[in-house]
Amino acid sequence: MGGKLFLNILENYEHSEERLARLKEIEHEADNITHEIYQKMHRTFLTPFDREDIYALANKLDSILDMIEASAIRMSLYKIKVPAPELKEQARILNQSIAIIKKIVHALRNMKNSKMILDACVEINTLENEGDTVLREAMVRLFEREQDTKELIKWKEIFERIEEATDICEDVSNIVEGIVLKHG
Repeated sequence: MGGKLFLNILENYEHSEERLARLKEIEHEADNITHEIYQKMHRTFLTPFDREDIYALANKLDSILDMIEASAIRMSLYKIKVPAPELKEQARILNQSIAIIKKIVHALRNMKNSKMILDACVEINTLENEGDTVLREAMVRLFEREQDTKELIKWKEIFERIEEATDICEDVSNIVEGIVLKHG
């Protein structure tokens, strides 16, 4: 939900303050869900997976949204006038990764889905590599064309935050892959 909203903010950037406020609400809701998972995990004697896997998975899922929110907030704080095309491409890749993550996390309910889950984890890795390429291209363009040092620093930080969110998606897929290999 947060990833789609961020992409919507980028595609309809003018007057995005209201959507930014909604993104902050979504991030806060995700924090609450993460803490609820931690509390339930500590009250439950037997968990479906190892506690450290559940903790790592919840933590990384929350971190994806943290990076999305951090990017959106920086765009507002830095008074970015128009989102860069590379940022939109990064957001598209990130949203594809998030959609796959949603599918594989739900699929963990049944280990008969293990082949589909493992294939999807490879797909997330491919998307992360695509994101790396987009980041490198954005950095080349930025350092070749941007004359204003302040603007360069602003954009570099924003690009890197979204790439970090994509990296975290790969971390999630690695955790899920580990769960499947342990229990599949």
